[in-house]
Amino acid sequence: MALQKFLVAFTFCFVLFSCVNALSSNYYDKTCPDAESSITQVVRKAMWNDKTVPAALLRMHFHDCFIRGCDGSVLLNSTKNNQAEKDGPPNISLHAFYVIDVAKKQIENMCPGVVSCADILALAARDAVKLSGGPTWEVPKGRKDGRISKASETQQLPGPTSNISQLQQSFTQRGLSLDDLVALSGGHTLGFSHCSSFQNRIHKFDKKNDVDPTLDASFAAKLKKVCPIKNTVKNAGSTLDSTTFLFDNVYYKLVLQNKGLFSSDSTLLTNSRTKNLVSTFASSQNEFFKAFANSMIKMSSISGSGQEIRRDCRFIR
Repeated sequence: MALQKFLVAFTFCFVLFSCVNALSSNYYDKTCPDAESSITQVVRKAMWNDKTVPAALLRMHFHDCFIRGCDGSVLLNSTKNNQAEKDGPPNISLHAFYVIDVAKKQIENMCPGVVSCADILALAARDAVKLSGGPTWEVPKGRKDGRISKASETQQLPGPTSNISQLQQSFTQRGLSLDDLVALSGGHTLGFSHCSSFQNRIHKFDKKNDVDPTLDASFAAKLKKVCPIKNTVKNAGSTLDSTTFLFDNVYYKLVLQNKGLFSSDSTLLTNSRTKNLVSTFASSQNEFFKAFANSMIKMSSISGSGQEIRRDCRFIR
């Protein structure tokens, strides 16, 4: 019976989480007990200086996990012979890499060669959410850092123009469900987007409509003013919701009002399961927070092919 239970647990782990049984919440308790508190201090200080840091760290972690698993590959610099993930088109706007660098330097001084860059990023993303008013959770730790990072692979990332079928396929391939999709989309409660990510909705949408008919008309008009068809303002764009520095459930309320910024936001209303979850999270911030924390644990446990502990997060050893 004990062997049968083990085999069932192992199969569940392998199928859904790419066998992440090596991860544990107390992984560094003996080898680097102050790692988490050190990372939290670094994130908090960075937030004081730059309010955009939480959104940046959360997005960075998503983009890391969706390419080759959560292995810190998004942190690697390009080299003469290789263009890395961070220089792929979807990642050009990623920033705040310095936060991970500062945290890594501090931890290396305390516990050299012990804590992976992938774990630092996962913990920093959790802290970013918590310090912005969102939920917290125990981050499974023990990831290893990957040695491969290719800009070409970033085309696998789900994009802002994705429809529900495309999103579901992307998440399913990574062991994530429709419920995870809706919960993790709530990360759009933080951040800002340049015009290019939603331009498709407000100019020449299709042969019949200039503007996406599923977009609230007054909201679309505001976006068109900020992002005219011949936009010349380099950093023009829009916040993802109306409380851009606060982690809350306002995002879902806006999606229900047809004021979600991206096509990938509005498409959540085209499936009965995802639409019901949007309504649930819009009505209950506590339900959203619980679901988001659980889905973050699941996503951050997507196994990578990491083989080492980097001393500098930007370069392989």
